[in-house]
Amino acid sequence: MMYPDLLILRHGETEWNRMGRMQGAEDSPLTGLGRAQAETQGRLLAKRDLAGWSYCISPQGRCRETARIALGTRVGTAKEDSRLVEITLGDWTGKLRTEIAAEVPHLFDQADGMDWYDHAPGGEGLEGIYARTGAFLAELNRPTVVVTHGITSRMLRCHYLGLEPAAFDTLPGGQGVIYHMSNGNQACFAEGG
Repeated sequence: MMYPDLLILRHGETEWNRMGRMQGAEDSPLTGLGRAQAETQGRLLAKRDLAGWSYCISPQGRCRETARIALGTRVGTAKEDSRLVEITLGDWTGKLRTEIAAEVPHLFDQADGMDWYDHAPGGEGLEGIYARTGAFLAELNRPTVVVTHGITSRMLRCHYLGLEPAAFDTLPGGQGVIYHMSNGNQACFAEGG
């Protein structure tokens, strides 16, 4: 399926990101680095002609704050969309990643894999987030700047690139960068790059 161009921003680093604490549906404030990452995204956006683009953001606080910084005055035209929230993690919400790994070490046998997101007790699972991000994309009819979360960003990009949801962990995360999705391809914009 072909989608309009997207510019996907992940929120800046939060206090819980820094600690390795799983946020999911919860929230924590941006760190100083997180605010600087959002400022970087703002400078990257300022170099682009965004006439005619829409703006959609996750309603979670860390995305709202990132959008306020990165989008500047354009944030007033942004629509919040609950389909852009982060994957829910059920009983693992608020736990440190190291605590989860100690409880279920077999899920962390793959050094780089992130399949453990699919096993959170009471969590949404990968198919759930894949379905809602697909529904979001299916409704887009013009180029859109999206401010969202790490796993949500990866799932949006899986759809765009024609990948199965299990491939989400092969895509980079990245805070302070922008992923440009166009004609079935992905490019990453970073300051100095």
